[in-house]
Amino acid sequence: MSHTPSHAYARDLEQIERANADGRVPVVFVHGLWLLPTSWERWARVFDEAGFAPVLPGWPDDPETVDEANAHPEVFAGKSVGQVAEHFGGLIRKLHRKPVVVGHSFGGLITQILAGQGLAEASVAIDPAPFRGVLPLPLSSLRAASAVLANPANYHRAVPLTYEQFRYSFANAVDEAEARDLYRDFAVPAPGEPLFQAAVANFNPWAETRVDTLTADRGPLLIISGEKDHTVPWAIANASYKKQVRNQEAVTEIVEIPGRGHSLTIDNGWREVADTALAFVLRHVSPGNG
Repeated sequence: MSHTPSHAYARDLEQIERANADGRVPVVFVHGLWLLPTSWERWARVFDEAGFAPVLPGWPDDPETVDEANAHPEVFAGKSVGQVAEHFGGLIRKLHRKPVVVGHSFGGLITQILAGQGLAEASVAIDPAPFRGVLPLPLSSLRAASAVLANPANYHRAVPLTYEQFRYSFANAVDEAEARDLYRDFAVPAPGEPLFQAAVANFNPWAETRVDTLTADRGPLLIISGEKDHTVPWAIANASYKKQVRNQEAVTEIVEIPGRGHSLTIDNGWREVADTALAFVLRHVSPGNG
């Protein structure tokens, strides 16, 4: 087995060094459950062309490819929200310039944790998993999470989605042929623990899914919601926004993208979402060697 944790971390550090040598404002992309950093490659090109230095770190121990991930699902097990946020925070602190942070799903939650620690110049949270204090629990979210939550033993496991589960929780707003392509090209196993953490966060005052929404140096934040998202529907995204918008020091905006599901960052309409995120970032951050 070629994959070792140190290899994954070395790959992340290489990207940090490249961004530091580049001198432009970095953009750190944070993927969520069931995806890999490679899911951001097209986004990285768009932000690169707009003048930013893209960085696509993995979660700890992420394999490089979908094939490798599916061959070694065990490497995903036992990753907590706090551990992953700390991993990204550690990488960001090695950057010479404060980055823009863009995250999807649990990556959107981690993005908000990092912004709450004052680590982001601006941030975009796309269909973000709920943080502690976000109360709505729509039925579609429970159904999407049941792939993991139905079995308590999944807490310590890596859990792959079946095609049917992926179709419901990610690819409900695209046609069957595209849904199958997305499943084949992007879907990998994911740790069960973050979903359990999110499920009980509101009963746990020490929850790792806490976000400091009021910190003065949070920076501008955009929340993007896919209208047809089953996993993180508008009710959750909007409840997150209502907490974040209380921050008097920073801009907070929310936008809903019509007709889109949870796969909005990777499916045929990814470019509209990337352009929406980029337009917000460019209003607040000037890229290049400023």
